[in-house]
Amino acid sequence: MTTTEIDFEELFDAAPNPYLVLDADLVVRHANRAYLQVIGRTRGELAGRHILEAFPDAPGAPAAAREFGASLRRVLDSREPDVVAPRRFDIPVAGRPGEVEERWWCGMSSPVLASDGTVKWIIARADDVTELMRSPVIREFTPPLSNQVTGIAAQVYARSHDLEQLNEQLRQAHAREREIAVTLQEVMLRSPDLNRHRDIAVRYLPASGSLNVCGDWYDVVDLPPDRYSVAVGDVVGHGIEAAAVMGMLRSALSAAIRAVPSPAQALEVLGLYARAVDGALATTVAKVLIDPRSRLIIYSNAGHPPPVLLRPDGSCQLLDQATDPPLGARPEHVPRPQAGLSYSRGDTLVLYTDGLIERRGEDIDIGLTRLIDALAQDGTLPVEELADGLLARMGVSGGGQDDIALVVVRL
Repeated sequence: MTTTEIDFEELFDAAPNPYLVLDADLVVRHANRAYLQVIGRTRGELAGRHILEAFPDAPGAPAAAREFGASLRRVLDSREPDVVAPRRFDIPVAGRPGEVEERWWCGMSSPVLASDGTVKWIIARADDVTELMRSPVIREFTPPLSNQVTGIAAQVYARSHDLEQLNEQLRQAHAREREIAVTLQEVMLRSPDLNRHRDIAVRYLPASGSLNVCGDWYDVVDLPPDRYSVAVGDVVGHGIEAAAVMGMLRSALSAAIRAVPSPAQALEVLGLYARAVDGALATTVAKVLIDPRSRLIIYSNAGHPPPVLLRPDGSCQLLDQATDPPLGARPEHVPRPQAGLSYSRGDTLVLYTDGLIERRGEDIDIGLTRLIDALAQDGTLPVEELADGLLARMGVSGGGQDDIALVVVRL
């Protein structure tokens, strides 16, 4: 989209904060709807008039208009924003001619510079701070309010404006970090072999509020002649450090299963490697090897939630016969168990990380039951639809309290 397609006057008019636009002669050129609403005036009453003519001194505060005018002149001279301490400037009561309502305002004006560095426009913001000035903290001072009191209120206003600007800068920085994190995660989870499997769907969801990087992973590795392996894992922790550990373990396991095509032996190799990697201990991993010729699933599990085999009739079977502690949990190396399970064409294998089923204060068996019930309802859907439906039924489509990796394999 080019800037010529954007109606900036329309955007300015829709801004939720009250703004006034003046030229270098301090003549009002535009007021947005929010500004007109808070002051109870029409645009025709303001446009084309000098600021002091449009807002003459009021009986209740004879110096207020002149002080706002002086602030605008400071903007012209310094070409820097300027803040006005709270000043009383009453406005007419709608529907009651001749009556006015007490109002207090803080003003902040910012210059818009021309190409030669002179002030071309001034954008003046008027904030209604009547509630602040009526608060007990301010009202305990005896009117008329001293310069010290209004100065304090101005400092509060100025600091709040500074905080708004700082928050916006932080939001922009966070957005940039998130974009970098998303790219990093996508690169680390990239699996060339996965692209050759139309019957496998994968999903990755970071914990709500995280930077989109974590220690959860999935991987698919093709093995000759026509077998393939699938893994899901979960490194303890979140953030860049956990993601870095995840990347090392994922790569190590991918290499191990190619050298020793046995899930148990591959996890043994990974466990030995994890002892040399800071932050890798207590990682959980589920590893399966699928042999389409014999229609056999061979698996081993290092402390991870059990994969689920879903039958077309909706029945489910947990792959929980070869479960062992997480990586590095034992002080000495012990061979890991391995189990096999036959499958039929049309069955579906589901691997996941604990963020899919675990909820705070709830036993994990309840989460497993919820998962099995969800699978039973959508088990015949295509894998992509099944993956999305499963996340929805588990209530984590937009992310959960923990990171989630999910792999759905139609066998």
